[in-house]
Amino acid sequence: MKFYCKSVVAAMILSLSLAAGAALAQTTPVVGTIGITPDEIKVLAKGWSIKKDILSKDVFNEASEKVGVIEDIIVTPDKALSYSIVSTGGFLGMAKHDVVIPVNQFKIQNKRIVLPGATKEAVKAMPEFKYAE
Repeated sequence: MKFYCKSVVAAMILSLSLAAGAALAQTTPVVGTIGITPDEIKVLAKGWSIKKDILSKDVFNEASEKVGVIEDIIVTPDKALSYSIVSTGGFLGMAKHDVVIPVNQFKIQNKRIVLPGATKEAVKAMPEFKYAE
């Protein structure tokens, strides 16, 4: 009887150890509470990085004329990426004119950011954007 009890206790300790080890070794995040789903990861992998692909990049028109530079992306309170801040004119930040352009107006052509129908003069003529204080 003593041997049987010791065997049962040893088996229980071993199975608990294996279960605890498996729980600690789990690397898949819990989906649904925080983070994103595996399907969302696939979509993100095909997207653009704001930092690497958009910020500080030149904006061109269809005639390959530079009309500005993307300075910022504004995230609206409903958390939709909606607007970009494009600067035009100026030299070394002086006499710079920032304007707001909806992100959906840009096109990507030949790895360039294109604003169809834009001219440097048209962008300069837009109302100037100032950040809230």
